[in-house]
This record gives sequence, C-alpha cells and structure tokens, in this order.
Amino acid sequence: MFRAIVVNKADGQHSATFENWQEDQLPNKAVLVKVAYSSLNFKDGLAVTGKGKILRDYPMIPGIDLAGTVIESKVSEFAAGDTVVLTGAGLGEDYCGGYAQKAQVDADALIKLPPTLSAHNAMAVGTAGFTAMLAVAALQKAEITPEQGPIIVTGAAGGVGSIAIAILAKLGYSVTAVTGREQLHQYLRDLGATNIISRAEMVRDARPLESQKWAGAVDNVGGPILTRIIAETMSNGSIASCGLAASHELHTTVMPFILRAIKLLGINSTLVTRQHRLHMWDQLSDLFDTAFWQSISETIGFSQIPEYAEKITNGEIRGRVVVDVNAE
Repeated sequence: MFRAIVVNKADGQHSATFENWQEDQLPNKAVLVKVAYSSLNFKDGLAVTGKGKILRDYPMIPGIDLAGTVIESKVSEFAAGDTVVLTGAGLGEDYCGGYAQKAQVDADALIKLPPTLSAHNAMAVGTAGFTAMLAVAALQKAEITPEQGPIIVTGAAGGVGSIAIAILAKLGYSVTAVTGREQLHQYLRDLGATNIISRAEMVRDARPLESQKWAGAVDNVGGPILTRIIAETMSNGSIASCGLAASHELHTTVMPFILRAIKLLGINSTLVTRQHRLHMWDQLSDLFDTAFWQSISETIGFSQIPEYAEKITNGEIRGRVVVDVNAE
C-alpha cells in the first residue's frame, strides 16, 4: 500500500483527494519505481485544481515528474536499484504520475540519473528545467550567439524562466527578464539577468514591425507579449516558444517572418528522442552545482501539494518547487 493524490471527476465535479492505493491499481507499465521526489509545474497546478484540461482519464494520479529508485523492471535497460528520472512523456496526464510513493512507468523516456545530480536536484530541474534547456539548445542550433544581441525571457520568475535565465547567463548571453513582480527583481539579477522590464510594457499593442531589440527569446506566456516579441526581434533572430501561461492565442502577421527572416521555434518537452533527452540532462548536470539548484527551489511535503497548486496557477511561485512524497 502507498499514498497518492488521486483526481476524480464525476458529474462535472472535480476532486483531488489523498488515498491509499495498491500496486495492482497502477497501470501495467515496464518499470516500477519507488518515488523519492516529484515537482510542481504549472501543468500540475492545473491538474490538481481542475483549472485546466490536463488529465486524459479518471481516476488519475497527477504529477508529470518523478525521481526515485527502480523496484523492478521488465526491460533490460533498467534494474532494481537504479536511480532514475522521468519528466513528462505522458506521466501524470495519460497515465498515473509522480504524486505517489510508487509509480509504474514507461521505459521510453525514463533515464538513469546523471551521477552529478541527486534525485532532489533532478526535481529542482524537472520538466521546467528540461524545457528551458531545450529552448536554449534550440536557439543555439538556430545560430543565435551571445555576440548577436540580448535574449528576452518571459515569465522570468517561474520555473522555466528562472532556469533559462541562469543557463543563458552561464553561456555568456545578455538576458532581459520580463516580470510583473517588482519584488523579485533582485532574484532575477542574481540568476544573471542584466536588464528587467515590466510585463505591462510588453503587453502594449504592437505593430507588425517594431524597433529591433532582441536577437532571440524564450517565451513562456504566449498572447500579446509574444506578439510584441515577434515584432521586436532582430533580423535572422529566433524565438523559442514553450508556454502559454497568459494565452494560447497569437495575433501577428507574416511580415516579421518574411521581411526579417525570424524563426518561431516550438518547444515540446515530450516530443524528444531518447538520445537528445540524455544529451540535455547531461548538459544540465554539468552547468550547475547543488547550491544553485537549492537556491532556486523550495521543498514541500506531500500534504502541501493542493495549497501550492493554487499558488502556481495564480502566478505566486518563484523558481521551482520540489515535492518530497515521503514527507508530510
């Protein structure tokens, strides 16, 4: 028997309750994992609170990330005792996820934890950090170099934004952070942001082409802010689009893409080959030490998940939240 948060929906009513489950209630997957830590992402907040259509079936254990130890495996790639990490790839959406003390998971996106990362630090990374690494790698592949000009990062104080700023700064880029929370300006500077502008400035209506300001961007919010970034991106610039916290809508024209040859790069942390997934995790493990991951995260107990799910959907979380599934 193990403890889990279980989401149900009946007669249009959403509920998230703490329950005790048996292993045979879990889906029949390749690897059984004893979960040590999970994390809290915006998508998890939507799933737990019922504010978004995240879950594909009910009852469902949410939690799109987990790190822990293999109990038993049906595939040769993993053996009992292996320390593993899994982010996204349907976990906590299509099948039962990381908000439980045990999980049965697919092997395709499961990887052995890089030796320089603890399970706790891996969940300080989580889907948010993995997405940030994918976004920066996409800009690099598009040949956006530090010499070309500043990179703008939206949703800067959230998980993806915080880690994207830190990665970019570590790689020598000049970073402009966009936030609506003035009290977090020093936090963003400590991460490596060289300039900070307000969210209010970025939501102003934009013409199809504005003055050229950004060599590239990591956008987590979509909507009118992304519209303005597109209009302000320099010729041959690139924008990594990886979130829609503000809006899924985008009102623009083809002019910036044709007249300035800019690129809009879609980032999906699920649609990643195993080889690329391993490469991204290796890069993340090499970039930062334990002190960094601790500085951008807080750890909560299992019973605090509903409270923090509300906070993250209300834009009240700074950085990353690690969930200790074995602590109250």
